[in-house]
Amino acid sequence: MWWRKLEEKIIYLLMVISVASLVILLLAVLTSIFVKGAPYLSWEMVSQTPKGGYYFGREGGVLNAIVGSLYLSLGAILLSLAFSLPLSLAMNIHLRARPKIVNRIRFVLDILWGIPSIVYGAFGFTLMIYLGIKASLLAGIITVGIFIMPIMVRGMDEVMKNVPVSLIESAFSLGSTRMEVAFKVMVRQTIPGIATAILLAFGRGIGDVASVLFTTGYTDNVPTSLTQQTATLPLAVFFQLGSPIPEVQNRAYASALILTVIILVISIAVRFLSNKYYSNRH
Repeated sequence: MWWRKLEEKIIYLLMVISVASLVILLLAVLTSIFVKGAPYLSWEMVSQTPKGGYYFGREGGVLNAIVGSLYLSLGAILLSLAFSLPLSLAMNIHLRARPKIVNRIRFVLDILWGIPSIVYGAFGFTLMIYLGIKASLLAGIITVGIFIMPIMVRGMDEVMKNVPVSLIESAFSLGSTRMEVAFKVMVRQTIPGIATAILLAFGRGIGDVASVLFTTGYTDNVPTSLTQQTATLPLAVFFQLGSPIPEVQNRAYASALILTVIILVISIAVRFLSNKYYSNRH
């Protein structure tokens, strides 16, 4: 019927508009950061820590924030992965026959995903007081690890629940244990999806300010232990944009550009390795 064809064309047009809007928005953001940040980006910015007059527009860089961001995000990823992967496997192997429980777990995770990061920051600060932990890299890792855990679990779960039931049942029928099915069947079948979930969590963790504002502190030095305070690139951007000095504000955009490049490089690397692994298996 003619109205069905018209409906299809309208839906297709809306899809095209939506995709084009997202692409234009992404390009606008990246272009803005590049145009404002590139002129003030230098080797000094990425290779030196802040000097005495850095916050007055003089010499120095944000090496402390770059290293701190990497330490914080990688530590949080490892901490979150230690809990997220077993939970995802349990939901899709051990509890597969109990869908009501699994759906309740997913509902709770979705709620936790939607909680603002500042709430996680407040929770992390309260937890620090209770455990007697000072503002430090360790406190930031714990807070960000808790913050990204629902994201990582739901990302892995969405991939694992699409693994055919027949494949899992075949593995059990051959005498495989649940541990063997989990890591030799489920994980191997979903490695690209697991990598994507980790990447999504990494992007949220390394780019967030609110969750670490009260937990990591801030320092001009590169941290050498988990008990020391640490700077991050989002915090560096936040503090530099609040400066009344134009040179410092311009460096905030350069710091944002560095953060964007780090995320893009890691995203491309993970995608490449995942696709390479998937192609080698086939």
